[in-house]
Amino acid sequence: MGSLDIQKPHPITTTTIPDPEKFFSAGDDEDDVSPIEEVRLTVPNTDDPTLPVWTFRMWFLGILSCCLLSFLNQFFSYRTEPLVITQITVQVASLPVGHFLAAVLPTAKFRIPGFGPKTFSFNPGPFNMKEHVLISIFANAGSAFGNGSAYAVGIITIIKAFYIRNISFLAGWILIITTQVLGYGWAGLLRKYVVEPAHMWWPGTLVQVSLFRALHEREEKRMSRAKFFVIALACSFSWYLIPGYLFPTLSTISWVCWAFSNSVTAQQLGSGMRGLGFGAMTLDWTVVASFLFSPLICPFFAIVNVLMGFVLIIYIFIPIAYWGLDLYNAQRFPIFSSHLFRANGQKYNITAIVNDKFEIDLLKYDEQGRIHLSMFFALTYGFGFATIASTLTHVGLFYGREIYERFRASYKDKEDIHTRLMRKYPDIPSWWFYTMLGVTLAVGLVLCTVLKDEVQMPWWGLIFACAMAFTFTLPISIITATTNQTPGLNIITEYVMGIILPGKPIANVCFKTYGYMSMAQAVSFLSDFKLGHYMKIPPRSMFLVQFIGTVIAGTINLVVAWWLLTSIENICQEDLLKAGSPWTCPGDRVFFDASVIWGLVGPRRIFGSLGNYSTMNWFFLGGALGPVIVWLFHRAFPNQSWIPLINLPVLLGATGAMPPATPLNYTSWIIVGTIFNFFIFRYRKMWWQRYNYILSAALDAGVAFMAVLLYFSVGLEDKGLTWWGSAGEHCDLATCPTAKGIAVDNCPVN
Repeated sequence: MGSLDIQKPHPITTTTIPDPEKFFSAGDDEDDVSPIEEVRLTVPNTDDPTLPVWTFRMWFLGILSCCLLSFLNQFFSYRTEPLVITQITVQVASLPVGHFLAAVLPTAKFRIPGFGPKTFSFNPGPFNMKEHVLISIFANAGSAFGNGSAYAVGIITIIKAFYIRNISFLAGWILIITTQVLGYGWAGLLRKYVVEPAHMWWPGTLVQVSLFRALHEREEKRMSRAKFFVIALACSFSWYLIPGYLFPTLSTISWVCWAFSNSVTAQQLGSGMRGLGFGAMTLDWTVVASFLFSPLICPFFAIVNVLMGFVLIIYIFIPIAYWGLDLYNAQRFPIFSSHLFRANGQKYNITAIVNDKFEIDLLKYDEQGRIHLSMFFALTYGFGFATIASTLTHVGLFYGREIYERFRASYKDKEDIHTRLMRKYPDIPSWWFYTMLGVTLAVGLVLCTVLKDEVQMPWWGLIFACAMAFTFTLPISIITATTNQTPGLNIITEYVMGIILPGKPIANVCFKTYGYMSMAQAVSFLSDFKLGHYMKIPPRSMFLVQFIGTVIAGTINLVVAWWLLTSIENICQEDLLKAGSPWTCPGDRVFFDASVIWGLVGPRRIFGSLGNYSTMNWFFLGGALGPVIVWLFHRAFPNQSWIPLINLPVLLGATGAMPPATPLNYTSWIIVGTIFNFFIFRYRKMWWQRYNYILSAALDAGVAFMAVLLYFSVGLEDKGLTWWGSAGEHCDLATCPTAKGIAVDNCPVN
């Protein structure tokens, strides 16, 4: 959920599994197979412990990939279409580079002083799969579930760009590193419960295993994957020059606005960025893949679920609530906006209600009155509440017994083949993790005491957040490991801290980051541990790669953010930026609004007795009861196989990335995903199996490199083109209200 920052589940992808007979060397003995069928079909029961992993290639490509992904994802996070370069891109792109290095590096061996007879070589042999796995984990170490960058960077952004206050670089660095490493500590302590047991099988990791195996198969006579990747990357790189610089309007083609240039209602319907997106389209890959990741790696059944929820919410509930019922005086405000408003339709002046102590000024707040939300933003919170509640009841009813039985089995069953194979490698001593947790907590307490004025959070808040994280990490890890669903519980941290300590916005977001996001980071680390478990990566290699990658990624995230926040004038201030500027920070805008709602103003003045939206709390009850009704129907009609396919968390959370995502992001994502994962998958399966992931990675990489090139070549000196095709989507009236008598700048008065 964009507005609620609800954690999304692992991206679910499908691929055709290579012939198991090529890999399995085990017999029919039960000890030589996994008890989970999907694992038996995907993960080989063999290992070659002689394969080198501590290679120059691994360190060079791993650090390079980590630096590139951290830089690019943080760079793009401030843009209107914040493309996320995913781990799959690294998997695909690093393969030909690894083979190239294996072909050109010298093979001579060198004796290492102080290490006896041990020798070192820059090129110990062919580029192998274990090196490849470590490179991918290195690149993804600082990103929970592929979200692109360290979550805590958002705190620095809202302080500097939205609240127009200061925070020191040191405080920001400590905040980012401690929140990232804290999650790693939880993960280390829980490995033996949710990584080693065979019944904790982590479905999302099987996609990575399958892709690694497919990439390392022997190339056939057809066009190689490497050649296809280079051609597709060159095409993506070249094309993005047009929507990225020469003709930006191609990014958001909203022809309804062009046809009805003087109609507010028509533009509300037709705008792909500020309206409902009827008829809107795009020729820009960043619009397709920016918020929902690449549609090429999402299976068709998941696309259909998202489509159903999107249509239900955007094309049924929103129009009825806005034009039909005018709920909460919705027509006084834009139909689609993440901004906060006053009762007269004007934007709320947040900085005016913040006093010198960086707390709420109640007198100034009373002068402006209660905060109002757009109809879409209000319903987004409502459906977010319902999604949280429905996820818990859905998982409990449909997966509860399975989770319980598998967790019990993890204690009773013998070690499976994969755990036994991993016993060949030295394990990570527990004291490494205890030390890491102790040092991280100590540094965090220094931040909350010595630098308290910069983060607002009291020392007991850190202890409370850590207790919350530790309490939830194990059960949510078990749910993710068995169902591939990760409940989004961060709303609890925001709500609780907003009630306990209202009026302190930075304290609220810091508490959320230490509490919920360190837990989410732990689940992401555990997923990587399981991938290493399946691929037989030495545990200590995993530890160092994850830890070093996390520190590098967090540091680069902060450096890039600091550079952009201090060098781009009016960054994130959409009203002050020139028309067509990409530096609108849509994700950080929502993060800022959440800090206002839950921290500065507090939930009581928004969703409680002192606010306008207390009825939204009923969505919690509705969301909790929905799966119960579906489950009862399933029990009453067990022969109806379609009933358990009704997944209310997916349907209700379909628009979870909105805002900051827009209807155009969804419609284009659904169309492209349907083309590749239904039509091409069904009618050209061999092509899909061979090139689908390659194309996805090439499109991401080509766009990313061209965007960075454009910024350094013309963006730094503000050398832009000024003509009709560079002035956005031409839907200026979409942000206007429709209620009579409401006067807003640049909008007609009804």
